Order: sequence, then structure tokens, then C-alpha cells
Amino acid sequence: MKANYSTEERFLLLRFSDWPSLQPVLFALVLLCYLLTLTGNSVLVLLAVRDPRLHTPMYYFLCHLALVDAGFTTSVVPPLLANLRRPALWLPRSHCTAQLCASLALGSAECVLLAVMALDRAAAVCLPLRYAGLASARLCRALASASWLGGLTNSVAQTALLAERPLCGPRLLDHFICELPALLKLACGGDGDTTENQMFAARVVILLLPSAVILASYGAVARAVCCMRSSGGRRRAVGTCGSHLTAVCLFYGSAIYTYLQPAQRYNQARGKFVSLFYTVVTPALNPLIYTLRNKEVKGAARRLLWSLGRGQAVQ
Repeated sequence: MKANYSTEERFLLLRFSDWPSLQPVLFALVLLCYLLTLTGNSVLVLLAVRDPRLHTPMYYFLCHLALVDAGFTTSVVPPLLANLRRPALWLPRSHCTAQLCASLALGSAECVLLAVMALDRAAAVCLPLRYAGLASARLCRALASASWLGGLTNSVAQTALLAERPLCGPRLLDHFICELPALLKLACGGDGDTTENQMFAARVVILLLPSAVILASYGAVARAVCCMRSSGGRRRAVGTCGSHLTAVCLFYGSAIYTYLQPAQRYNQARGKFVSLFYTVVTPALNPLIYTLRNKEVKGAARRLLWSLGRGQAVQ
């Protein structure tokens, strides 16, 4: 039996087997969040591309965030939905590695992109007269590309380091996806401790460095807002930054809990629900967070609906 585990190189995902009665409810909730994520982010991208008034750096980065969220959720949700409908799922290691690589790349890209968006908001609030010159189209493209490249680099590094770790059987993965902390639980000890320390250092960089940028950016925004004499200017600054800060807290809070703790201390049961929150719920909430109080997006939506209704009336 032991030899069989070591040669098959497959993982049995235990998903939420401890709560079998909860799985139909989770299936409905995950499906609903996934549809909301795809619909909300698609509409956001459509509005930002079609409406010339939204051709600004803030909405350019928001488009990239919408694409990252849609891809991030898609790398997790379809296998999760299939898993929730089956009694058991044996996943080949190659499939598990591919899912891990995709979700890590997109999740890491979101970490960097949220920091870039914080810098953009800080520049807009603190340097309003120079903002148009600073936030050039070329710089925006470079920052967005750096976000995607940073996410991909971190994912490749983490996946390659994990591949060096020997895994001890049985291959029972107490999770609903192939997530790094759960996989590290299966890793054998010994010489692999050095590799695990390298992986932990990489996670610290991809999470804490952008966090430091975000904190510094919003520290500058807070000082600028306190110095504003116009109450209208304060409201606009708080409105544009508040939605982004909410998204940052939701994403970083759960991601830091999941990835910045040693594998030995990782609580599998609690970790599954935290992972469910930041991989499924948060991407569904982001379009609502950024649009509910945003007059520009609401105006763009009204103009789009009016143009579509007008086009149908002409036909």
C-alpha cells in the first residue's frame, strides 16, 4: 500500500468531507459567487473600455484587477464545483501543480496590482497638478505589466521549490484545492526545511512589500486629506480611496493569514474557509465595492444602457 502511494503521485482532495451536509449549500454559494464574479468583472471591463470618460489610470488598473479576479476565481471554482458534486476526487500531481501555479500567479499579481493602485491613488490625491504628467500611458502599461510579471515570477519560484520537496504518503490533501500550505503539510522533514524557509521568504516578499507600499501610500493620502480646506475635496478623496482600501483589507487579511504562518501551525479546517473567502467571495465583492458609490461608473452604465436601448428602437 505504501509503495502504491509513492508511485501513483495522485492526491485525494478531502474538500469539506467533515461537513457532508454543508456541501450542497457550499455548491450553491460558490456557483452564485462565480457567476457574480464573471458578470460583475466583465461589465466593469466593458464599461471601462467603451466609455471615453473612464479612460483614466484608475480605471485602467481596475480593468486589470477585474481580469485578475476573473482568472483567479476560474483557476479554482470549476474544479471545486466538480469536486463538491463527486464522492471523491483523485487529482494527478501534474494537474495539482498546474492549478497551484495558476492560482499563485494570479493571486500574487493581485498583491502587486493592489499596491500599484494605492500608489496611483496617492499620486492623484497628493499631487493633483502633476498627476496627469506623472501617470502617463506608458508608465501605466509598465506598472500593469510588472504586476503580471511579478505574480508569474513568484508562482514559478514557489512551484519549483515545492517540486524539490519529497512528499510523504498517504496523499490525502485536506483541502478543496491544491493550495500551498496544505501541500506543505504533506512534505517530508529533514533537509527540506531550507527549501521551506526559502518559500516562506518569497511569500513574505510578495505579501509584505506591497503591504508596505500600500501603508505608505495611504499614510500620504491621510496627511493630504487632513490639509485639504475643501470638504468636497475631502469627500472625493475618501470616496475614491475608501473602496480600494476595503478591497485591500479583504484580500490581504485572508491571504496573510493563509500564507504567513509556518506549515506546522496551519489549521486545515479553518484554512479551508479562509481560502474559500479570498478565492471565491472576495472576487465577487470587488465589482460591487468599486461601483456601488462610484458616480462615474454608474453614469457609464446608464449611457451604455441608453445607447443599447436607442439602437434597438432604431431597428
